Amino acid sequence: MTQNNARSTGQETENKSRNARIAGIETEAARLAALAGDLSVAVPTCPEWTLAELITHVGRTHRWAVHVLRNQVQEKIWSRQVPSGLAEGRSGDPGWLMAGAAELLDTLRTTDPELEVWTWGPDRRAAWWTRRMLFELVVHRVDAELALGLDPVVPAETAIDGVEEFLHNLPHAAWVTRSLAGLGVERATIHLHASDGEGEWTITQGPAGKITWARGHAKGDTAVQGPVSDLLLMLYGRRSPVDLTVHGDRDLLGRWLSAVDF
Repeated sequence: MTQNNARSTGQETENKSRNARIAGIETEAARLAALAGDLSVAVPTCPEWTLAELITHVGRTHRWAVHVLRNQVQEKIWSRQVPSGLAEGRSGDPGWLMAGAAELLDTLRTTDPELEVWTWGPDRRAAWWTRRMLFELVVHRVDAELALGLDPVVPAETAIDGVEEFLHNLPHAAWVTRSLAGLGVERATIHLHASDGEGEWTITQGPAGKITWARGHAKGDTAVQGPVSDLLLMLYGRRSPVDLTVHGDRDLLGRWLSAVDF
């Protein structure tokens, strides 16, 4: 394969992934809105939140991404600094959520994915926001389902992408690396093995709380096997490793998962 052909194939793959993520955002936003009937329901996986506060958080996050992309923001800005369209003290509702999601989808579809903008992750391209917004929605849709007593599932292909998105961003989440640095587990390894697909990853704890990771089979100080949907939810603290097959140092796994809590 020539260099030009390889570049073209790579671009086609990236465009396909981007389009799938945008479609996923549309699906997940609609699913979350449909779950938000009684907004007073407590959300156990987001302590002290109700569904109203969950919806408000997600909608604010959408508007944050839109602001960054449309204004080509280059300096750090957080969601609380961006107007939400809500009156002081008011929470969002499903209609407000969907209005923000529609604005987000339009912005993602019309923005050059290579546009350089601020992100809190390692990638300074607009494409970073597409991937991040998908998994922001996936995880909070799961929160809503758990609050309503439903059993959440993330499609395997999406979950594989989600595991890698999580690991890709983790070294740049300062609030997490500070916690990891305090564990004293430098050089410890954690292996994740999807029982329903080809996903295998090994995470190595490095200095200053930073991690590195690699795809593929390897031995770890602790290893976790289960459906890739459950592995993703475990990383986000939405599924207990007790429900999965764990080999090796369970205490290490428990302490590490507590430290990476998003």
